[in-house]
Amino acid sequence: MSSNTFHLAVEAGNLTKTAAWYRDVLGCKLDMAEEGKWQDVDFWGNELTLHESTPRMGKGYERSRHSVDMGEVCVPHFGIHLTMEDYKVVRQKVEATNGFLDTPYTRFAGTEYQQETFFVEDPNFNVLEIKHMVSKAN
Repeated sequence: MSSNTFHLAVEAGNLTKTAAWYRDVLGCKLDMAEEGKWQDVDFWGNELTLHESTPRMGKGYERSRHSVDMGEVCVPHFGIHLTMEDYKVVRQKVEATNGFLDTPYTRFAGTEYQQETFFVEDPNFNVLEIKHMVSKAN
């Protein structure tokens, strides 16, 4: 048995605000929902479900970070591999709105794993990594 699609459910805080961010900033399509309870998001062909929850209390808390080539990566996080064209569009929209948690940089330069990557927080402070794998066909 195999599948190339994943499903992830996360706390959204204010569901209306967070769902709008995924739609308007990341460019994701909203799918089925139960008003005031949960919202499915087409996360580039994967199913991300946002659940209404008590909003987290802001950026002031300390995150766990792990050292990964040229960066201290927030854990936990989830993300997506995009084509360079889609990566650039999302990067520009994030920069023009809420900005980056960790600014874009190149990781694993000169290897088959070279990637352009950045980290961003959604309105409920879930951390996402948006990347483009330079050496792999996307």
